[in-house]
Amino acid sequence: MSPTPEQRRAARHQLGTGSSAPAARRGPSGGRKKPITVDAIISTAFAIVEAEGYDALTMRRVAAALETGPSSLYAHVVNKEDLDELLIGRLCAGIDLPEPDPAAWRQQIAGVCTQLRDQYLRYPGISRAAFAAAPSNLDTLRVGEGMLAILLAGGIDPQTAAWALDSLSLYVNAYSLEVSLANSRIGRGDDGWVVSRDELLRRFAALPDTFPRTKRYAVELTAGTVHDRFDFTIGLMIDGLPGSR
Repeated sequence: MSPTPEQRRAARHQLGTGSSAPAARRGPSGGRKKPITVDAIISTAFAIVEAEGYDALTMRRVAAALETGPSSLYAHVVNKEDLDELLIGRLCAGIDLPEPDPAAWRQQIAGVCTQLRDQYLRYPGISRAAFAAAPSNLDTLRVGEGMLAILLAGGIDPQTAAWALDSLSLYVNAYSLEVSLANSRIGRGDDGWVVSRDELLRRFAALPDTFPRTKRYAVELTAGTVHDRFDFTIGLMIDGLPGSR
């Protein structure tokens, strides 16, 4: 008897994402099309997100792109949440984890966060797939293990390091999602919600006097690029960890 999707998922968690055995195609197209595998499903899903955004990603949409029916996907992927986990795992597989260095741990943990950010920003909105998901994919867990090792090398006590890992990951996910949403609005020409710095300064200057600080510090409030703010916040979070050295 062929393994169930749940059994395939359990095997992936033990052995990595890997390729699964191809599913046989049914219908007149027969074997003339590429076989359905986990890797083919993941690659197709990424192509959809890259072209249309994460909101467009559904099991039915992936099946249509592969010129098959959703039932063919369920031979390999349990459901949409399982697909999300595979996508985040594939992105995490591309993260380079340094050997923890007590003398450079701050730069190392910030560098891993930056890599995660850049991976997420390649695919609009995909960081949503990482929210509210308990990590079980080995590639995702590998990144968590590496980040935890860096924090511990910096002299952070285990409980603080564990919560810092959660906080840093949550910020990277949220930041990436916000940037993706802003870029999507810009792409749609939705200028009413995404404005330039000059326009924002003009709006602040036009505020009534009941906003004295916003008017006075408008330049500071609007300074820097979004990545400048990312670097600032990550640095603030790292430097604020108790027990760091």
